[in-house]
Amino acid sequence: MAPYDQPYDQHGASMTPHVTFSVTNPATGQHLEEVADLTAEQALTQVERAQQTFAQWRDTPPRQRAEVLHRAYALMIEDLPRLRDLIVAENGKSQADAESEVRYAAEFFRWYAEEAVRLSGEYTTAPAGGVRNIVTHHPVGVALLITPWNFPAAMATRKIGPALAAGCTVVLKPARETPLTALAIAEVLVQAGLPEGAVQVATTTATREVVTALLADDRIKKLSFTGSTPVGRTLLAQCAERVVNASMELGGNAPFIITADADIEAAVQGAMVAKFRNGGQACTAANRFYVHADVGEEFIAAFGAQISRLTVGDPAQGTQIGPLIHGEAASGVRQLIQSALDDGATVAHQATLPESAATEAFVAPTLLRDVPAGAAILREEIFGPVAPVVVWSDLEQMLQQANAAEVGLSSYVYSGTLQEAIRIAERLETGMVGINRGVVSDPSAPFGGVKQAGIGREGGHWGIEEFTEPQYLSVDWP
Repeated sequence: MAPYDQPYDQHGASMTPHVTFSVTNPATGQHLEEVADLTAEQALTQVERAQQTFAQWRDTPPRQRAEVLHRAYALMIEDLPRLRDLIVAENGKSQADAESEVRYAAEFFRWYAEEAVRLSGEYTTAPAGGVRNIVTHHPVGVALLITPWNFPAAMATRKIGPALAAGCTVVLKPARETPLTALAIAEVLVQAGLPEGAVQVATTTATREVVTALLADDRIKKLSFTGSTPVGRTLLAQCAERVVNASMELGGNAPFIITADADIEAAVQGAMVAKFRNGGQACTAANRFYVHADVGEEFIAAFGAQISRLTVGDPAQGTQIGPLIHGEAASGVRQLIQSALDDGATVAHQATLPESAATEAFVAPTLLRDVPAGAAILREEIFGPVAPVVVWSDLEQMLQQANAAEVGLSSYVYSGTLQEAIRIAERLETGMVGINRGVVSDPSAPFGGVKQAGIGREGGHWGIEEFTEPQYLSVDWP
């Protein structure tokens, strides 16, 4: 394992003063590693290194950039067990979830290796004649990437992959809770042949000071942020001061809709994935379950039985549900459960929380029924293993409730009739809709939301375009 006490200069001499912070295992509370705690001044040194490397990487032929990303993909798959265990240790998700994340994260390197050689332009004749229009795409420059703790590998590669494919260099600011995975990915890229300085990892506990300093620096040309809507608003205000190119994936509050003719067995399986992947700590997680009255009892019974059987505990021991990221997050989820009970909801089913749960970060997976349509738990992003169920019979009223959220990232529809599912999906105010499936994320598709769920898209050809600027040449053609 790398010397994590010097993460911010993995390509050169260490910086001073030498100050570190501790990374802990949320399941056990045990110390994992010490990681360098950057100051704003040290982070700006990383920007300078990325800027110096930009000219070289920008001019590297697309095929060579692609080959680096292909090698990075292969190295991540080869190193999957170590990366999986690293995510389990610092994030607390189950081994199965962590392994799936590593594979998903690696796919972004493979996908953008292929996109690197397909950035196209246009050559057209002006309608009035006498002029040829040529449109090309250039890399924006040094990009600041800010990633969350819930998917420490995938959120990094989903940004790094298209940025490098486009010819940009980056400074990655990972969450303080999960810096080790980001550092490991940076090492993979170096092993794959990425030039020194092209990816810098800014680990810090002084997030506000460091990010403010970086966004104020003229060398930062792009911000890509994944995190909460309130933080996104703050960063947008800072970007406005220099008119920095920004893309953001913010909060979610996904409705999971089940119609009267849905396949309940399939809906339950989809609900288990959509709700409990990473213990519910996903922006795409199903947050509110709207179940038609004709199948309400059947769904609650079948879904609840699955929830009751979930094993909870230290994920290193093979459990299905690990801790939340820390005790404060778990406390917030417990408060949401209590507020729902106060609003009139009842606990229909709940998994067993073992006495061996070593920290306050564990929350028992819970199914709530009889949740009033106006309950607070339906308005807030839960980010935990809690499934509130609302029974509906009026389609228009249900759609109004489903669209009431200020964010519109993802949603899910289970129906026995494809036409009905699509009709409902097209009326949902979300950027992504899973139809008869509990997963919407795919490296080849545009990931992003509407309303206050963010700006721009990640994935597919849309993702690489976020890191380019079009240039138009008007050529006289007598």
